[in-house]
Parts: sequence; C-alpha cells; structure tokens
Amino acid sequence: MATSYDFGGYATRYNIKCSDGRTIRKNAFSDQDGQIVPLVYQHDHNNPANVVGHCLMESKDDGMYAYGSFNDTELGNISKKLVQHGDIRSLSIYANKLKQKAGDVLHGSIREVSLVLSPANPGAVIDYPILEHDDEEPTECVIYSGEEIALIHSDDTDDMQEETEEIIQHAKEEYKKEEKEPVADKEKTIGDVFDELTEEQKKVVYFMIGQALEEKGGDDEEEDSEGGSEDMKHNVFENDNDVLQHGGIDFDEMMRDAKRLGSLKEAYLQHADDDNLDDIGTDNLTYGIGNVDYLFPDARALTNTPEFIKREQDWVQVVMNGTHHTPFSRIKSLFADITADEARAKGYTKGKQKIEEVFGLLKRTTTPTTVYKKQKMDRDDVIDITDFDVIAWLKSEMRMMLDEEIARAILVGDGRSPASDDKINEQNIRPIYGDDDFFAPHYEVTRGADADATAKNFIRKAVKCRKDYKGSGNPTLFTTEDMLTDMLLLEDDIGHKLYKSEAELATALRVTKIVTVPVMENQVTNNKTLLGIIVNLADYNVGADKGGAVSMFDDFDIDYNQQKYLIETRCSGALIKPKSAMILEITNA
Repeated sequence: MATSYDFGGYATRYNIKCSDGRTIRKNAFSDQDGQIVPLVYQHDHNNPANVVGHCLMESKDDGMYAYGSFNDTELGNISKKLVQHGDIRSLSIYANKLKQKAGDVLHGSIREVSLVLSPANPGAVIDYPILEHDDEEPTECVIYSGEEIALIHSDDTDDMQEETEEIIQHAKEEYKKEEKEPVADKEKTIGDVFDELTEEQKKVVYFMIGQALEEKGGDDEEEDSEGGSEDMKHNVFENDNDVLQHGGIDFDEMMRDAKRLGSLKEAYLQHADDDNLDDIGTDNLTYGIGNVDYLFPDARALTNTPEFIKREQDWVQVVMNGTHHTPFSRIKSLFADITADEARAKGYTKGKQKIEEVFGLLKRTTTPTTVYKKQKMDRDDVIDITDFDVIAWLKSEMRMMLDEEIARAILVGDGRSPASDDKINEQNIRPIYGDDDFFAPHYEVTRGADADATAKNFIRKAVKCRKDYKGSGNPTLFTTEDMLTDMLLLEDDIGHKLYKSEAELATALRVTKIVTVPVMENQVTNNKTLLGIIVNLADYNVGADKGGAVSMFDDFDIDYNQQKYLIETRCSGALIKPKSAMILEITNA
C-alpha cells in the first residue's frame, strides 16, 4: 500500500537561535525518530477540532523533519489548502521534559507539531507542500567492466544478466583462442625487448637500475675503471647504436653522470625534463607516492553556516531596548523657559506698578524617515545551497545590520556625507552627538601629560558636570574601549588599582553602567574628539506609525529568476528633554 503525505518540512532546526532566546542543540529530539505526533493549528490545544492531522518525525543531522498528513475534517481540509497554496509555510513544536544548560536545549520530548504563521525557529519551514511516497519496486544500477553502463528496473535484471553472461563467455573464448595461436619463433635481443616497453615501463627500469647501483655502492666504480662498464655501455641492449635516446635524454651521458653522482636515479632526474616528470604524476621521484596530497581528506566546515565578521554589537540592543517608543512618528516638543530673571517672582513696593511675568516658549518638531536594507539572490543558487537555510541566514544578517544602523544614527549619526543619497537625515533621526546644546550640552576634558592623567581628568569632568544633568533617573555612560581601559588601569601611588571592576568605576562616575561602542571611535567634530556620552535613553523617543515598524518583504523577479528581499522601517527619533545628555570631548593636539 502506498504511504502518502500532504507536506514535508523541518519542525525545528538545530543550532539556530529561536525568538525566545533558546537554541536547540543537535540530536535534542533524535530519539523520536519514526514517532508520530499530532498536527495542530497555532498550538491551540483547547478544542479537539484543532487537531488537523499527524506528523511522522524523522531525525536528521540538522534538525527534526516532519512528514505531515491532514485529517478529512473541515479544519483539516482548510489547513491542507492553505499549505498547498503557500499561505502557511512555517512549523513550530511544543515540547516538554526539557533538559537545558543556560539557553541551550539539550534534550526533550516533542508532543505536537503546529502550523503557524510565523515560526520561533527561523529554519522551521515547509519545503515540500505535496510529498508522495509510493511503495514501488526499487531500481538497480548494474555497471559492467566494459563500455556499457545501464540503469535498469529490477524486473529486467534476469534478461540483462543472461545477456551479460553471454558477453563474458564470448570474451573468454576469444582470449583462449588468442592463447592457442602460434607465436613466430623469433629470437629477440635485450634492446628489442626494451624498445617494446612503454614510456612508463622504461622509467621503472631506470629507477630499478638506480636502486641497484645505490645498494651495490662503490664496487661499481672499481669495475667500471677496469672496463666492465665498457661492455655494458655498448652491449647491454645488443644494439648497433652506441647511444640510446629516450624522451630527449642522452643515455650515455646520463650513465657517465651516474658514475660521477653515484646514483643513476639522481642522474636521470637531472636529465629528465618537466614533461617526463609530469607523465608519471609527480614533481619529485625521490618520494614513494607522487601527488600524495590527493589522498588527504577533504576540508570540513566547523559550523553549518558562515560566521559573520562583524563589530561587537552588545551596545546595539542596549540602545534599541533603552529608547522610549511611541505608536506615532511625528513628534512635537514644547518647552517654556522659566530660567531667565524675567520669570522670577517679584517683591511689591506700595504705590508702584506691578510688572507682568514674561517667559518664552520653545518648540521642536521631528518627522519620520525610511531606513532600509535590500538583498537579492538567484533562485538557482538558493536551491543549490543545501547545507543550511541560506534565506534564514541572509534575513538574520539584514535585521542585525538594520538595528546597528539605527542605533548608530541615534548615538552619533550614520557618518555619511550630507551629499550622500544614502545618508539618514539628521533632522528625522536626530543624533545625540551633534544635537543642540539645549538638549545635549558639550563639556571639554583637559588633555593630560599621559593617558592616566587624561583618564583622571575625564572622571573628574564627568562627575562635575553631573550637576547640569536634567534627564530622567540615573544615566548610562557610552564610551570607547580605549577610554574605558585607561580608566580601569588607573593606580594609586603604591600600585593598587583604583577601580577593581567596571561596576566600581560606574559608581565613581555616577552612572548605572558603562557601555563600549565601537562606532564611537575617532568621532571628530570641530577639531574635538568624542570621548563619552552620558544619557538615559528613556529621554530619547523613537516613533513609528502603524505599518512603519520593522517589516520584511519578499518578492520574486520572474524575468531574472531572482529572489529579492527588503527590510525597512519608517520612524523618527529625538531627545525630548532639555539637558538630558552630556557630551564629553577633548581638543585634538
């Protein structure tokens, strides 16, 4: 009976970080190979009608593969059509009895597989919407030692075997016939026999003679001096010619060099040209195996997917998660400045006119801009890459780099020229470094005689300017790796470290934590280098209207057979509190 499945796909992939932060490690569910588990919709276990079928689990090296079959129920038929039409292309698992180590899932039991709209595991996708397996008779491949190679069905094997046996029997009879044919009785000289050798066989003869000379040592030289070599030189091949030319080699000259070098093998190597050496597949005949590197095992990758060469990105999530978010993108900030003397309350003198209070209003409006990243791949390449899910890998890179670019624009700007078409408009996402002094005043750090002195001056300035900070709560220091290192290396007069940890240093600086940012390196404006930004990112607002949040789009170009991918967001960003950030700089020498 034929076994039929409606679809096939990975229920989960190993070694891919899931949206909940956990990573399922290899063979975590391998003991469920061949088991059948329920197939449900969106992990809804409350209604039996939501069980739309079942899945046969298969353990593979890179994950658990599921062969799904739908029930003949209303929801089962609907689900089947959604999968066939490509509306649902993702799978998810529900598992319990988990054994975990930190964020790694080492073992567990899959209780059900679900059809989902968006997978937690990026590799859990349906790759075969319709998959049929029939119990047909297997085919066999029969390869004969002659010229014929045939691929035949097993029902034809007997006929082909009979035909093959006839061919083999005929070949044996021909061979025996040749053996019985009389050979002309002709006496051959050694030279005649040597001439009948192939080029490869002649080289073996040279090698064997060289080995014999080496084993015999210096005795040959004495015999040669007595004339023994003269007989060999002229009579060994019993040929009329005194000189044997082989592959462009002067045999007499080669023999004389063999006496001088004490090795016929070395003499041959000196006279042999590159073409002769290439014929036997080696560049050095003194080794036992030519081209021995052909026998080396193939190189193997240590990871399933290529590793990204990237900047340290821990700071990106600190920025993205720390900012204040609103569901609208057009931000208007209104302020009333009551710090001037005109806004102060006044004393009254009898008989004098009272003067009205006067203070100004300030307004700033920030509108959204679009930030995007686009990629494309030939569909042929996508199909040919079978070792890992290249699309999931590509999309993870796109999201990672989009987040980094937005975080960079928030802290220091994207660094591109204002004339560049790719620049993120700083009137839409306003960088903290470069914002108006009303929101982010600048403070200059005095340059010391050495790195230690400059680090001490940085700490002193950061603590002293804290009185001007008007932001929310306790801020964070964003700085460079070099500046943090210089501060941690500070010592007292007897060589003890002033700060044993980053936490101690953060306390001294009156900040909650210190975050190093690679993109802050070498940020220079008006001949001043940026050393640090002290800010509470809760005072920085990122706004996006409905539909403007981060979105991923897929498209297929039918004319060029290309898969195209776009990730983009439309948002605004700006500080919303006056003096909520402090910029620490140093004048360049």
